[in-house]
Formats: sequence, structure tokens, C-alpha cells
Amino acid sequence: MNHEYLFEVQGYELDSFGHVNNAVYLNYLEAARWKFVQETKWLDYLEKEKMFTAVIETNIRYLREMKLFDQGIVASLWQYDGNYLIVRQNIYLVPTRKKMVRAQVKMVLVSEERIIHELPSFMKDEMDQRATR
Repeated sequence: MNHEYLFEVQGYELDSFGHVNNAVYLNYLEAARWKFVQETKWLDYLEKEKMFTAVIETNIRYLREMKLFDQGIVASLWQYDGNYLIVRQNIYLVPTRKKMVRAQVKMVLVSEERIIHELPSFMKDEMDQRATR
């Protein structure tokens, strides 16, 4: 399932070298994931069931630096493997479509009691349907 999220680099996100701090890229990736959850109405389900997505693994490769006021786009591909949500994410520079960052994030659904739960079938079905488009 594909999703795109647009952002612009802000001054407070820069390090002393004048480019985006490496930890800030994680924020861009997470903001894109939350926007997706909101747009798909998964957030309604999570709130109703008092469930949360918990990141259990992140692999990230920094390919190029981004600088002040660069516009970027996070392209996300949502998949699942058993009870894991797997999101493959790339950050591209908007005008050139050069890939700046490549990442993969693995998540699980957990309850308030920190119990891992199965992915509901409607989430799996939606990812399957969007994958065939």
C-alpha cells in the first residue's frame, strides 16, 4: 500500500554542518506513518481498542544530505508479515526525485498493558487491496 507525505526542512532541524540532523529523518518517517494511519481511519480503530503501534526495529541508510528549506517527500509502502507491520520508506528531494534516505520500519500492535496483538483482518485486507492496484 503506497502513501506519500510532503515536508519542508526547517532551521531548527539542522546540525552544526548546516544539514538535517540524522535523528530528524526518523521524525519525518514517523510523521508520514502517522499521517497514513490518520488517512486510512486506522487511528479510529486504534483509539477505540486502546491499541498503539510500537516500533521494534528501524533500519535506515542516509544517502544524501538535505539542507534548509529543501522540500522532501516520504514515499511509504505498507506491508505485513504475520503480525508485523512493515513499512518501507524512502525520502526523495521533490524537484529532482533524488533518493536521500532509505529505511525499513517494523512495528507491532500493542495494548495499554503492552500485550502484542494480531493485526486485524481489515488492515491486512486494505494493504492487500492497495498492493494489487
